[in-house]
Amino acid sequence: MKYSFITQHKKTWPVDVICRPLGVTRGGYYRHLKKAVDYDRLELIEAVKDIAKASDHTYGSRRMKAALSSMSYPVSRNKAKTLMKEAGVQVKSRKKFKVTTNSHHAKPLFDNILNRDFAPEGPNQAYVQDITYIWTQEGWLYLATVIDLYSRRVVGWSMGSRMTAQLVCNALKMAIWQRRPDAGLIVHSDRGSQYASKAYRRLLKAHGFICVFWRS
Repeated sequence: MKYSFITQHKKTWPVDVICRPLGVTRGGYYRHLKKAVDYDRLELIEAVKDIAKASDHTYGSRRMKAALSSMSYPVSRNKAKTLMKEAGVQVKSRKKFKVTTNSHHAKPLFDNILNRDFAPEGPNQAYVQDITYIWTQEGWLYLATVIDLYSRRVVGWSMGSRMTAQLVCNALKMAIWQRRPDAGLIVHSDRGSQYASKAYRRLLKAHGFICVFWRS
């Protein structure tokens, strides 16, 4: 609060004059500003990495600038190019877009007991979960879905700006709220880290569900 007050009024009074009654040193204020700037830059670099991953590393500085602006990060094309360099993002030749999740993780995996049986005898016996990318005017969004294998209907979904464990948990929670499946339900997904997370495993355990992964 003190630092915000100083920033808001430093054009009216000298920084030293404002700092004194607030018990803040001039050096402390400027160190705070530097940390804030550094944090903002780190946030921008993470956004660049997310966009690069979502676009399969096909975005150059022009489209990176547009994508950042759509996410409320207005930058010039030169700054977008600099951020890409700092983030270690390199553009590669365009190829067919393929959605994937991170399966290279050290989190525990479940056995694939579904064994490619895609024809359960009734509803709420086997669900399938997945995540995909969607480009909107507001930038890239991630859509997590839950499909009942019996009816092939979407029974739960969740959308967000980041591909997190909470995203897949929210999708499954919607399916639980709508369908009220019994314990023993098989919930099938890929080997992505979101589906091997502690939060997701706790949700499965709380409802007595069984998770299975494809084995590569």
